[in-house]
Formats: sequence, structure tokens, C-alpha cells
Amino acid sequence: MSTTTVMSTKETHLSRGLILILATACGMAVANLYYNQPLLADISHSFHSTPQKVGIISMCTQIGYAVGMLLFVPLADIRERRKLISILLLAVSLFLIGVATAQNLLWLDIASLAVGITTVVPQVIVPMVAQFADPAQRGKIIGTVMSGLLIGILLARTVSGFIGSFIGWRGMYWIAAAMMLFLVLLLRLLLPQNYPTSTLRYGQLVKSIGRLVVSQRTLREAAMMGAMFFGAFSVFWTSLAFFLEGAPYHLGSQVAGLFGLVGVVGAMIAPLAGRLADRFPAKVIIGIAGGINLLSFVFFWLFGAHVWGLIVGVILLDMGVQGAQILNQTRIYSLVPEARSRLNTVYMVSSFIGGAIGSSLGSYAWTVWHWQGVCFAGGAMAILGVLVWALHRIGERA
Repeated sequence: MSTTTVMSTKETHLSRGLILILATACGMAVANLYYNQPLLADISHSFHSTPQKVGIISMCTQIGYAVGMLLFVPLADIRERRKLISILLLAVSLFLIGVATAQNLLWLDIASLAVGITTVVPQVIVPMVAQFADPAQRGKIIGTVMSGLLIGILLARTVSGFIGSFIGWRGMYWIAAAMMLFLVLLLRLLLPQNYPTSTLRYGQLVKSIGRLVVSQRTLREAAMMGAMFFGAFSVFWTSLAFFLEGAPYHLGSQVAGLFGLVGVVGAMIAPLAGRLADRFPAKVIIGIAGGINLLSFVFFWLFGAHVWGLIVGVILLDMGVQGAQILNQTRIYSLVPEARSRLNTVYMVSSFIGGAIGSSLGSYAWTVWHWQGVCFAGGAMAILGVLVWALHRIGERA
């Protein structure tokens, strides 16, 4: 693959303060995808619909995210990133208002799809950070930024659960739109101009993504694992609000959101995973992360009727999924340095296609088989991810 690298005309220094701001921005932006999950039961009551139909909302945001990454994230290799980030944040604020004003499920599904398509700012920021990080500290810095993103994913559920219980699910989306407008101003002020790394045209850029998939075996392995592990993650979180609403818990969206706080404990593994990737072969450690992911569903299946069982399971699930994601991203960013945004596109599109499948599968499994079906569906996706890892290791030794 021939790619011409364009060097920035000025040095960009990643200070600790800027790294923390970018981590926070990633968390605030990605939260848009997950506000709906603790609110699904409330949305179901609002539109007098079934869990299976309302579960499509979560699937739409994740499909949209995959589409947005495919359309917009590669542009970060050929466009000035600060301007691209500003445009995307303005667009997502408008579509969040569309969700807040939805009058029926079809409207809500379409608006949620649009929110997903434009909530790709974190996936523009992360490769940018990888580009400017010292190679010796790249894993650590990526882990720090990703920890902000992952904590945002988890706290989104807590925030939306609380706000939804007080002012309703629509109020949550009005607040989210306002936060995106604030981010536009903040990042426009603080981000330096960030110049393209490639001279390819957009059509050539898209074609080069296919060539990366064909030529980079490690990328294919990471993408398949990411899809399965994030799919398992989505199976659980899409179904949790319905599980807590019924026996034996009889709890509402506020408590469902509180489990996001529990998940933060697991998300704190992100910086540690990055440091481990700087010191040890990431391809080995990923297998451990996959095993932890699978173990979480064993806890959900055996002890899900007890609060402590759910807490331990959530911690294990987030440790496994988030740890594997950091390790995989650290691996792929070293493959073709001038194509980091495109490598990230392949990985994250695959992950969120898996997440969309997991959301749909989770709501279906809950409707037909209830909690045991949810545990089986999530565990099956986790097993497939571990099998991909194991077969790749066997292939390397053959």
C-alpha cells in the first residue's frame, strides 16, 4: 500500500492537562450512545411498546456509530482534525434534540441512528493522540485517553438513570445536546491545528481500508475479537434494565444506571492494560482479558439473582472488554503509522457491528428466554472471541 506521509509544520506537545481534557471529551461524546440503555424500560412505557421493539433503539445507535466511523473517521487522515471535530459535535447536538422531541418509535429509531453516525469524535481523537505520543509511552497515553472514554460509557448509564428518574428520558437528551455544544467551544479553543498525514483522496482512502484488511492479519484478528467481546458487553447492558424491573429486584432506571458506577471499577483497568502493552506482548495478555469476559457471564448465570453477583459480574465484564480493547488498539496502531485513523476505523466498525448484533440479540434473548437466555447469548459471543484468539495463536505456531 503506497501512502505519502505529510509532516505537520509545527510540533504538537501532549501535555498532561491536554491529555486529561481529551480523555474527558471522549467520555462526554461517547456517552451519547449509551444514555438510552437504562431508559429503555421507561421509553417502552412511554410509547406502550415491547422490550424487543424498544431494544432496536440501542441497536440503531451502534449501527450508526459503525456507519459514522466508516464515513468520517478515515477523513481524519486527510483533513484538519480540529475543524472535523467541531462539525461533528455540532451535528450530533442537533440529532440529540431530534431524539428529545421524538413523537413515535420510528422517529426515535431514525434520530438514534443519526446520533450514532455523528458521535464519532472519540475515534478521531484517539488516533490523533497515538500519532503525537512518544512511542515508548504510547500504550500508557492511549490507555489514559481510553479510560476517559470507557468511564464515559459507564457513567452515561448512571447519569441517564438518575436524570431519567427525575425529569424523564427526554430531559436527558436535551442536556446531552447542551453538553455537545459546550464541547465545540472547549475543543475549538484548546486543540491545536492538526494537519493531515496522507495525500490520498477520499475514494483512494476508502479503497485503502480494504487493502489494510487484506494485508494485516493482526488487524483482522483484533477486529473479530473486538466484535465478539463488545457484542457480549452489549447483550448484558441492553437487557439489564428489563431484568432489574422484574423479579426478584423490581427496581427502576435509577438503579440500573447505578451499575454504571460499579463498572467504573473495571474500566480503571484501561491505563494498566496500556502499561502492560508497553512491557509485554499484548497478543498474550488479550487472551487473559477474553477469559475474564467469559467468566463474567458465568457469574451472571449462577449468581445474577443476587446483587453481589451482578456487581462482581459487571466488574469482570468491564475489566475484560475494556482491557482487550486497549490492548488491541495498541497493537494495531503500530502496524501502519500513517494509517492509524483507517486502522482504527476497521477495528471500531467491527466492534460496533458486534455491539449492534449483541444489542439485538440481548433484547431478543430476554423476550424469549429471559435472564438465562441473556447469559447464554453473552457467554456464546465471549467464547467466540476467545476462540478467535486461540486459533490465531495456533496458526502462528504452525
